[in-house]
Amino acid sequence: QVHLVESGGGSVQAGGSLRLSCAASGHTISWYCMGWFRQAPGKEREGVASIDSGGFASYAASVKGRFTISRDHASNTLQMNSLKPEDTAMYYCAARSVDYCSDSRKDYNYWGQGTQVTVSS
Repeated sequence: QVHLVESGGGSVQAGGSLRLSCAASGHTISWYCMGWFRQAPGKEREGVASIDSGGFASYAASVKGRFTISRDHASNTLQMNSLKPEDTAMYYCAARSVDYCSDSRKDYNYWGQGTQVTVSS
């Protein structure tokens, strides 16, 4: 069983930056895909970024150029720059027990509890 714990959320003004971290325990995930999803009130949970064990990253169009995902064998980091009010959401770390990433929440086996990001205008 993989246990994921997020940290680093908070409140920031538009244009600011935040760094989210996700630490994994319980089982080695060095060959898992890891990703971030977010869910705003009244909206579906959507993929934000993902990264495979080789470091290949992909991003949602809405965050490309502003967010950067990176990882090591047991954790990952989401650096968020130039934040916008529309980035406000609960952010969830996720892991998929194959080394092939997906932007669908249905493909991820493990989830963290989430960390809130609030961007004010």
